[in-house]
Amino acid sequence: MKTIQDWIKEYPLINELVATKEVFWSNPKYEPFKKNGNDLPFNENDVKDAEERLKRFAPYIAKVFPETRKLNGIIESPLVPIPAMHQQLSNMCEQPIEGEFLLKCDSHLPISGSIKARGGIYEVLKHAETLALNHGLLTVNDDYSILDSEKFRNYFSQYSIAVGSTGNLGLSIGIMSTKLGFKVTVHMSADAKKWKKDLLKSKGATVIEYTGDYGEAVKEGRKQALCNPNCYFIDDENSQDLFLGYAVAASRLQKQLEDLNVIVDENHPLFVYLPCGVGGGPGGVAYGLKLIYQDCVHCFFAEPTHSPSMLLGLMTGLHDKVSVQDFGIDNVTSADGLAVGRPSGFVGPIIEPLLSGSYTVSDNRLFKLLSTLAVKENIHLEPSALAGVIGPVKLCGEKQGMEYIKIHNLKDKMKNAVHLMWATGGSMVPKEIMHEYYKKGVTLSL
Repeated sequence: MKTIQDWIKEYPLINELVATKEVFWSNPKYEPFKKNGNDLPFNENDVKDAEERLKRFAPYIAKVFPETRKLNGIIESPLVPIPAMHQQLSNMCEQPIEGEFLLKCDSHLPISGSIKARGGIYEVLKHAETLALNHGLLTVNDDYSILDSEKFRNYFSQYSIAVGSTGNLGLSIGIMSTKLGFKVTVHMSADAKKWKKDLLKSKGATVIEYTGDYGEAVKEGRKQALCNPNCYFIDDENSQDLFLGYAVAASRLQKQLEDLNVIVDENHPLFVYLPCGVGGGPGGVAYGLKLIYQDCVHCFFAEPTHSPSMLLGLMTGLHDKVSVQDFGIDNVTSADGLAVGRPSGFVGPIIEPLLSGSYTVSDNRLFKLLSTLAVKENIHLEPSALAGVIGPVKLCGEKQGMEYIKIHNLKDKMKNAVHLMWATGGSMVPKEIMHEYYKKGVTLSL
């Protein structure tokens, strides 16, 4: 059995992770994308199937969630240029960062205000559809707005849905499940914010709180769900349906980029920076993007310095067999959506050959980025969502990132690059709490 010192000797970067320093890691197992690779667990048809299911539910969603009507029941977020933040981050590097800066505002997704409105809501809808189809209450040719009826709510009330969450996944699942009529239990870790728990309770969900971290909440939720044959457990660590729900984001993004006349090809690389907790959300999005753009897109995961679970899993190759606590890292961070000590064993091996790299960011920097983005662009995000925003600085302004650019022969293409930061949550944060975040950020320096 290897000791911590053995791992540090083999991977010196771990020493900096243990010291909770910010790091940038290029993935040595990254491979050129194989379009017809038989080792890929999902293909374009799998993602298309998920996309078509969301379209079937669109009439229902538009009916019961008025905020989705302008997009006819499609749950999607804006893609916006952030030129003032571009300049601010270039100042950090003390040199211009070439390319265009875009922010993907999943922070403003309707219904639950985070990236979890993709995977979480999708899996609830798929489960509801499966039950209704199997019971003969629904056909795929029906207008799904019929689900907004006492008949369907009474039917779904016979069933339960459970999930373990640090907050945002629980919100998306709780809001959608209760709307359909399911009984819902959300097992929430100690780092989940009180306002998220209160919101869930106000929607009719049962919230069970734990003194431990995300891993404990998931473990207990899974165990309790097994005791009820009518209970469906949404497993953030292992769910294929969550993963595919997130992957649908890629084709939606492709259309948005085209609408902005943004080219992505061999000479116009796309760099995507994705905040990462257990890995399902960023893993699904990155997977979908690789299916579309292949080697023209470079995806990076971003984690808090105190919760670099996916990075440790990928670096050691142990995936879910290792936790940050094994290395003496405390997994305590204000980025509650990323406060995960052990990564997904399902996502890690899938994303291993597709991910360009990972980096970590301190809580203080997250808060400073939060206040800076609010001032420069009038966009308000929760702390975890800022993890992606520092990505271009890590890639273009630090030694290890610039080495990645050199190794992959990207230096002459950077002037044509697009840097896309995925903002994963924030619009549902109560104003008074967002103001406290802002005040803390103002006192700090980048």
